Amino acid sequence: MKRTRIKFCGMTRREDIDAAIALGVDYLGLVFAPRSRRRLDPASASRLLDAAPRPTCVVALFMDQPADDVHAGIAAVAPDILQFHGVESPAFCAQFGLPYWKVVAMGGGMSDARCQLEFVRHAAAAGWVLDGHRQGEAGGGGRSFDWTRMPRRDDKALLLAGGLDADNVAHAIRLAQPFAVDVSSGIEAAPGAKDHEQMRRFVAAVRRADDGSDPQDEQTQ
Repeated sequence: MKRTRIKFCGMTRREDIDAAIALGVDYLGLVFAPRSRRRLDPASASRLLDAAPRPTCVVALFMDQPADDVHAGIAAVAPDILQFHGVESPAFCAQFGLPYWKVVAMGGGMSDARCQLEFVRHAAAAGWVLDGHRQGEAGGGGRSFDWTRMPRRDDKALLLAGGLDADNVAHAIRLAQPFAVDVSSGIEAAPGAKDHEQMRRFVAAVRRADDGSDPQDEQTQ
């Protein structure tokens, strides 16, 4: 059975991290980008993970920031993966000695051809996050794109992001068949404050999609 990985992004509270770990979430995203409403400074991020059971993977997110900012984030949380949201060059992304994911902004008329060019440009990436925002915008705004446009790749991880929640993620998985789904605003009560019931429902919906259960089961429970 295919197992879709799950990434909860924009984590800002210890209780939310603990709940995500208990749910078996695969990746936790910590945002260091200044333009994000969920931004953490390195000291706050370090305290957030201090003494917490180590989740499977911590992902540190940056957007068009100097190398010193990235090094500070790495020193603070020892991430497993870096994620770059801006127009960073392949050489910039690769210089830190860690696997990285590159975000591809699918909104605002991003053509499939331009998407493929981004794959070629960042061929050294461990994977790509396809998000619904426009080029130059920060992620986390809950904007989706046409999920049928999701490419198929067997050699690299493709993560689907943008506008996902517990009510639509199963449908999105069936259409896009991503390696992982990436959610932030879709499981929140407010920016950075996760709703634990929505977190639970999101994970349950992903698991039902993976095992082929009726996506309406959640509504009848």
